[in-house]
Amino acid sequence: MEIPTAVLPPFLALDPLLQSWLLEDIGRGDRTTQSLLAPGAKLGQAEWVAKEAGIIAGIPIAMRVFQLLNVQIKAVPKVAEGEGCDRGQVIAYFEGALDALLMGERVALNLVMRLSGVASATRKYVERIADLPTQLVDTRKTTPGLRLLEKYATQVGGAVNHRVGLDDAVMIKDNHIAAAGGIGVAIAQIRARVPYPMTIEVETETLEQVGEALQHGADIIMLDNMPLDRMREAVSMIREANERIRIEASGNITLETIRAVAETGVDYISSSAPITRSPWLDVSMRIS
Repeated sequence: MEIPTAVLPPFLALDPLLQSWLLEDIGRGDRTTQSLLAPGAKLGQAEWVAKEAGIIAGIPIAMRVFQLLNVQIKAVPKVAEGEGCDRGQVIAYFEGALDALLMGERVALNLVMRLSGVASATRKYVERIADLPTQLVDTRKTTPGLRLLEKYATQVGGAVNHRVGLDDAVMIKDNHIAAAGGIGVAIAQIRARVPYPMTIEVETETLEQVGEALQHGADIIMLDNMPLDRMREAVSMIREANERIRIEASGNITLETIRAVAETGVDYISSSAPITRSPWLDVSMRIS
């Protein structure tokens, strides 16, 4: 299984987030560290040790956290982004001013533990369908403030990003259909108002809705919470009508069900589970 390369969001976008999280933790000052060490006066090294096996994600982000406190901090990753680690394995070394390493420790570790947990959970889902053409995509069910990074972590785990925000693409869901008065009305009104390259996806729950989405030129059709037999019928119906239309399946996807859903022939399976149900990967820092 070949895992696509994950694209780290630019620090232009990440720095304000990282700075706010450092400020949340440090507040008016680190009473312990700043009472012991003058800024940049003592240099040292910290090793990061994985306390359980998993997929590593977020080491470049951890390095940036430390560098926001002291630009001379250096990182020596021992496990590349997206690679697995074993329990007890050293995953990275950080070198530089000890006061910066100590003050940034908790924020940096929290981020890497959270992102590695998401990447590890994502990889399990991806591996279940690795020999099939269906791709796993994430959702907008993310932790407020962490969306860019959690979606980066799903990429590291092997998934494809769905919309990062509401401005990425059009997705007409059940409540939009109800508000507009039907799929056809919703598609017509939206297509007249959005930029030309933007795709329109429609969420469907019945074969009748699939037919309406086809009739009005949806670019992507989501099959939401459909039983497998109905999903297979919907896929056949869509392929017959227009092979260019992409098909997404969604709704209560688990490790136990994802393969059967992929075998219906859909192009994408969207699931919030790798983000919403993933435990953190435990990592500790040791000063040497």
